[in-house]
Amino acid sequence: MSRTLVLASNNPGKLKEFNQLLAPLGFDVHSQGEFNVPEADEPHVTFVENALAKARHAAKLTGMPAMADDSGICVNALGGAPGVWSARFAGEPKSDLRNNQKLVEELATQADKSAYYYCVLVFVRHADDPQPLIAEGRWNGEIRAEASGQGGFGYDPHFWLPELGKTAAELSADEKGRLSHRGQALRVLVEKLKAS
Repeated sequence: MSRTLVLASNNPGKLKEFNQLLAPLGFDVHSQGEFNVPEADEPHVTFVENALAKARHAAKLTGMPAMADDSGICVNALGGAPGVWSARFAGEPKSDLRNNQKLVEELATQADKSAYYYCVLVFVRHADDPQPLIAEGRWNGEIRAEASGQGGFGYDPHFWLPELGKTAAELSADEKGRLSHRGQALRVLVEKLKAS
């Protein structure tokens, strides 16, 4: 029997990724948009605070368990930017293309191209859950000026994985699920769910 879980996001890429990773565990993940839940404010400067705010918001408005992630790319030469502002790095409206262009431009004169994707996942049983489950993952790589690959979303076409010789956008869904920051965080969260 599957358990309904509200994902505090309307991002189709994330929804697909979470369903692929959680379906085998008996979860049926639905986006908050299916329940007419508006996006929560994300005023915080840390990933964990934003994820918790989003999860509580979705749980409160649906009355169901909710999960939220806050994730982004952190570039060492830019002091960790774009960080929590990854989705809106180039301003509104959100645009992966413009975000990538801005990132490549800002790194053009930097020798250090190292970066990492970071993800915090928060699971709440209900809106006022005093013990939310929190998991995190980190995926190291580099930013390349040239885009490559058709898969993934966000900064994936520019996120180079030296040990694999390809970008995140060139990975299969299975490979990405195994290696990514979100995949890592999700495995940690699953272990916490089993133990709770």
